Amino acid sequence: MTRLSFKEQVHRVREDAIVGAVNRLLASKGYELMTVDEVAAEAGLSKASLYKHFTSKEELAAAAMVRALDRALHQVQEQARRVPEPGPLAQLQDLVRWTLRTQLEGEMPSLPAQNSRLVTALKEHKDYMNRLLELSDRMGEWILAAQASAEIDPELPPELALYTLFARACDPVVGMLKAGGQYSDEQIVEWVTATTFRGLAGAPAPAKRKTR
Repeated sequence: MTRLSFKEQVHRVREDAIVGAVNRLLASKGYELMTVDEVAAEAGLSKASLYKHFTSKEELAAAAMVRALDRALHQVQEQARRVPEPGPLAQLQDLVRWTLRTQLEGEMPSLPAQNSRLVTALKEHKDYMNRLLELSDRMGEWILAAQASAEIDPELPPELALYTLFARACDPVVGMLKAGGQYSDEQIVEWVTATTFRGLAGAPAPAKRKTR
């Protein structure tokens, strides 16, 4: 492995600080409200120094989104290494739990609005699209396998299940429950995971015995 020069190491440290700052601001404020000035201040850099690494707000956000997908793909790889390997439904549930915990920690960037300039920029961002397709393909395999065993309703379009699971990355319910201060993070994770896969229906009431 080639050793980085001191200058290259400084460059990487600054870039990591910038992307980390963007990630936190996207998680707390969203893309539309985030400003480049705030990113520079959060990263402890001047705006001029920041622009040596990233040339636009869209480029900043794209870097944070790529990092989030890298973390998700790493989580998928870690799950696949377990022995015995969990079934497809358990894999999906574990990935949702990880997503919710990451969101509760303030480390999950919010998805941009559909009419945002960022959406257009992301569609043209090769690294982002490659990672998104890789994650979608792996989740799609689990969804189809879970539908084949009827653990997920086989009548549902697979893409509906996929989009539902992706939506957990920016579920406002998570923040609302945490802000209330009544429940632990783990309770929130388990409740939201349960309602994602089972809905709001309770367990069937036991049948009453007939009396003679």
